[in-house]
Amino acid sequence: MNTIAFFGCGNMGAPMARNLLKAGFTVRVFDLNPALTEPLATEGAIVTAAPSDTIAGADTVITMLPHDAAVLGLYINGENGLLDFLTADMLVIDCSTTSPECARKVSAAAHARNIAMIDAPVSGGVAGAAAGTLSFLCGGTADDVERARPFLSVMGKNIMHAGPAGAGAVAKICNNMLLAVHMIGTCEALQMGVDNGLDPVVLSDILLKSSGRNWSLELYNPWPGVMDNVPASRDYSGGFQVDLMNKDLGLAMEAALHSKSATPMGALAKQLYALHATHGNGKLDFSSILKILQP
Repeated sequence: MNTIAFFGCGNMGAPMARNLLKAGFTVRVFDLNPALTEPLATEGAIVTAAPSDTIAGADTVITMLPHDAAVLGLYINGENGLLDFLTADMLVIDCSTTSPECARKVSAAAHARNIAMIDAPVSGGVAGAAAGTLSFLCGGTADDVERARPFLSVMGKNIMHAGPAGAGAVAKICNNMLLAVHMIGTCEALQMGVDNGLDPVVLSDILLKSSGRNWSLELYNPWPGVMDNVPASRDYSGGFQVDLMNKDLGLAMEAALHSKSATPMGALAKQLYALHATHGNGKLDFSSILKILQP
């Protein structure tokens, strides 16, 4: 299996496709925004004009789409659902962050056509996508996850089987709810320290060597200028958008309602990110939540 049809070439999808190209795979790419595929064309990707062209000659499909509607629209909605044009020997890997219900619905539709499919949302951010160090949180059968491993292993370093179809989606929304909570907590601690006269660089170093250490602080510091090569040091551009975090927190709240889970911190995080977005910050990186705490 050497030819991949790759859909979704945004901040996450483009570097993932690029790593597949570097590994020697033939990659056919499509995005509703053609400008996003142009850089990949110069690196050897085959840019296509329509989904039906993208799957021509491919044996594996990988998608990195922004929400449920995009995933359902591509795979099963309407007369041109992609699953109707795939053959039974193909493998489908959906790396989008969707609701568990969406993941299960598309998986069931694929399996009804004897098409192997896993949901494999990712963790690790844009930097992880570029470095090929993503974590894949996989839902599906063990055999199908193993079939996907050769592709996932060139895009990431951790491939984890969470359970049956939809389990990857559940794991991802749990992870992103926690990410939102500790990013807000990190921002609160840094802002309080600065308000009380501390240097954010010094405080960050202290917290990293103390019990407050966390991923947001260690790898994604939200205070501008403290850490190189993170969105906070480039005006919060080029990362995981507030709008997408809002979407993921909405999925988490829907799942919590369905399972009757108590998520008070997650609910508060959702409210804060929704408020942040209403102030025109939806396209900024989610670490820009710091702004809501500043005078």
